[in-house]
Amino acid sequence: MSSPLARPEVMRRSGVHGRNPSLRDYRGGVDAPDPLPEHPAPDNPQGKLVLLRHGETEWSRTGLHTGRTDIPLTPRGEELARAAGRLVRGYDFRLILTSPLQRARRTAELAGLRAEVDPLLVEWDYGGYEGRSTADIRAELGYNWTAFNHGVIRGETPGETVEEVAARASRVLTRVLPAMADGDVALIAHGHYLRILTAVFLREAPRFGAQITLDAGSVSVLGFTREQPAILAWNHGPELPLKPSES
Repeated sequence: MSSPLARPEVMRRSGVHGRNPSLRDYRGGVDAPDPLPEHPAPDNPQGKLVLLRHGETEWSRTGLHTGRTDIPLTPRGEELARAAGRLVRGYDFRLILTSPLQRARRTAELAGLRAEVDPLLVEWDYGGYEGRSTADIRAELGYNWTAFNHGVIRGETPGETVEEVAARASRVLTRVLPAMADGDVALIAHGHYLRILTAVFLREAPRFGAQITLDAGSVSVLGFTREQPAILAWNHGPELPLKPSES
């Protein structure tokens, strides 16, 4: 299998050395009561985990926190979704999962990916900060707030802690990792969620996700090198980003 995103390792951070990965490694430090699967992860996963962030929406374009609000892609977002499909056309996916929100499902459709909906891939619940920009929240609070460091407040929805998002991501990885034994897996989801999932995959604290960014419509690839989890390609899209993604 060849792909335009088949890249050498560019980052490797792991708190587990000298042994092969197992599903239990993805539970450490995360309060997730769901039971571990009966079967361990493959000793040497051959497949790659491909992450697609959904295409642009009006809220992502303007830097508003978009959690559970179900809004459509913009015309540019649809173009980005098609471009993402071209980037991953060399993969033969054994499993494709998407968030239930329409911006993710439409991205999968336009990318040519027949995806199964998994509610665990839904974006961070921002609670009372839903639909607001970081600048607006900081002006109200009077300090340099971030969702990763300071959390969210209750609103029309209860909101989630970063650890709760990581627990959902951990449950997805317990399903994904066995499928990577002999094939590739794709996840179509959201910016903050995929950044936290990447932190869990790398066996980092969930807040490590604050140090990486994902642009709308981008494609990233996770996998293993020398039995250690690694980022193989990150934030690939049709053009270089001009500024950091806000949400």
